[in-house]
Amino acid sequence: MSRVYAWIQRHPKLIDGIPALILLLIGIAALAASDVGSGVRKVLVAPLMVAAIVPLVFRRRWPRGTFAVAAVAAFLSFFTLAAAFNAADLAYPIYLYTVAAYCQRRWSIPAMVLTYLGALVQFGLLHMYNDPSSTPCDQAGAPPMQKACYQQQAPFNASDHFNWVTFLFVAVFIAGLVGLAWVAGDSMRYRREYYVRLEDRAERLERERDAQAQIAAAAERARIARELHDVVAHNVSVMVVQADGATYAMDQDPEAARKALMAIAQTGRTALTEMRRMLGVLRSSDDVGTYVPQPGIEQLGDLLEQVRSTGLPVSLTVEGVPREMPTGLALAVYRIVQESLTNTRKHGGPQVKASVAMMYTDDCLVLRIVDNGRGDAAPGDGMGHGLVGMRERVTVFGGTLVTGPHVSGGYAVEAILPFAGPESADRSEPQAESQES
Repeated sequence: MSRVYAWIQRHPKLIDGIPALILLLIGIAALAASDVGSGVRKVLVAPLMVAAIVPLVFRRRWPRGTFAVAAVAAFLSFFTLAAAFNAADLAYPIYLYTVAAYCQRRWSIPAMVLTYLGALVQFGLLHMYNDPSSTPCDQAGAPPMQKACYQQQAPFNASDHFNWVTFLFVAVFIAGLVGLAWVAGDSMRYRREYYVRLEDRAERLERERDAQAQIAAAAERARIARELHDVVAHNVSVMVVQADGATYAMDQDPEAARKALMAIAQTGRTALTEMRRMLGVLRSSDDVGTYVPQPGIEQLGDLLEQVRSTGLPVSLTVEGVPREMPTGLALAVYRIVQESLTNTRKHGGPQVKASVAMMYTDDCLVLRIVDNGRGDAAPGDGMGHGLVGMRERVTVFGGTLVTGPHVSGGYAVEAILPFAGPESADRSEPQAESQES
């Protein structure tokens, strides 16, 4: 059935040409067989009938134009005095339906009124010419009047009698037919517009869904890039420092060189473990292994020991009463300390020292990392991803981040992290990540 409907949609002129051809053949045959009127009148009526029927073939493409042509043909037919219904009259409801189905109501309502008035005029003329109560032609009065009556050339009935009851009944019947054609076409137009709105809405929702998916993918890529930067920058810098120390101590102190190489190996394993944790979310659901928590406040001690093993003295001070924090907030604290100490080790210079201070208040955590390194004089690497990542982490939780040279020299990072941040903050970082077995 769908194939038939598709074929009909592809050949609208052919489908509309079939009823047009049938109506045209019936109309011409009826006109040729009619014994009413002269041959000249038939010659006048034939082209008007063709003009009223043939435009049916093009009604879908030009609904208003075909209706106008048919209306002009109907109007001219009134002057031929051939007041009789023919096959062309069946085409007018089709034209009205087409205008109502393909045009707005500002066009279809006047077309409906015009069709109804034309039908009433046609019936009125027919009733006047064929009223059985009219006076016989041989009693029409003067000979010229009788001659005109016999030849049916009088523009009015010879009788003054007009059956208004019949006229009103037919007028109501015609109104019903015209109204039915208009309602059917207008309903088709409304349904077509409704389907178009549904398609537009579906396309808009699809575009919004794709946009949301792209935004989510971009946010996830940014999160993974931020995590990778923190892990790789910290651990690689530790490995570089340990490797340099092992190189210098290889001849004078082989034991120290061996410990440095062991520290490099341990740091590499730690980096691999953290990378597996982060990238585990990218694997398929069929390849998910065991889940382990991300680093947080409890792992700060291990982080500081690792930093001290590279030769960077660092102290930790905790003020206030520690309290339990959301997983995402604890991870942000860990990453901020990790990135700050990584920057100190990379840019602080020799003999640099660092301190980490955590101050718990009633509504927020104040995190301050200060070193006595080069400060503004430290050369940069031109990247700056670490500071951007820290700022993004703090912003997620509705906090503030201040970075810059310290008043006593060196560099300082201060982050204020509210405990009651945005509700979505805890969901911005996954609570657990997959680790390969």
